[in-house]
Amino acid sequence: MSVRAASIVFAGVPPDGLPIFQFAYVVDDLEAAADHWASTMGAGPFFVAAHHRADRFLYRGQQIEADVSYAFGYSGTTQIQLVVQHDELPSIYREMFPSGGGLHHIASLVADYDDARQRLVDQGHELACELDANDIHACYFDCRASLQCFVELHSRTDRIVATFARWQREHEEWDGQGSALRHHASGT
Repeated sequence: MSVRAASIVFAGVPPDGLPIFQFAYVVDDLEAAADHWASTMGAGPFFVAAHHRADRFLYRGQQIEADVSYAFGYSGTTQIQLVVQHDELPSIYREMFPSGGGLHHIASLVADYDDARQRLVDQGHELACELDANDIHACYFDCRASLQCFVELHSRTDRIVATFARWQREHEEWDGQGSALRHHASGT
C-alpha cells in the first residue's frame, strides 16, 4: 500500500476509535441519486457493484441475502454509498426503510475486525447482518436507538484500500462531465 493510499483512507484515525469513512443511503434509483449527488455536492463518479452477491451472508442469523446493488463515490475524502434493493426480501435496508430511503448506515474501516466487532457486541449493540465477500468481512450493528442508523464494520485489506484510493483519485480528477455512474467488477 502506498503512503498516498494510506493517507487517503486513514487520515486522522483516533486510537481505539471507529472513525467514519462512509455514509450510506438507501435510494430508489442509483442513477438518479448519483446524478443528484454529483450536481448538488460535486460527489462522484460512482462505481456500481450491480446485484452484489456475498460468499456468506446472514441477516438476523438467517441465510437471507436480498438482491441489492451498490454505488460508491467520494465527496472530498468521504465515501458515499448508494444502495438500492431490487426485491422485497427481509434485509437491513427494508427493515429501516420499507419504502423510500435516507441515511441508512455509517461505516468504519477497521484493521482488527474481530476486535471491533466484539467491542460493539460487548457494548450491547445487536448484530443485524454479517457477510464475507472475496477477502472482506463486514457486519452491521443496529445502533438506531443511540445513533439513528446502523453501523457497519468493514475489514481493511490492502486490496480494498487500493480500490478505495483509486476511486478517490477518480473523484479528484473527475470534471463532472458524462455519466456519474461507472461499472465496477467486485473483487477488483
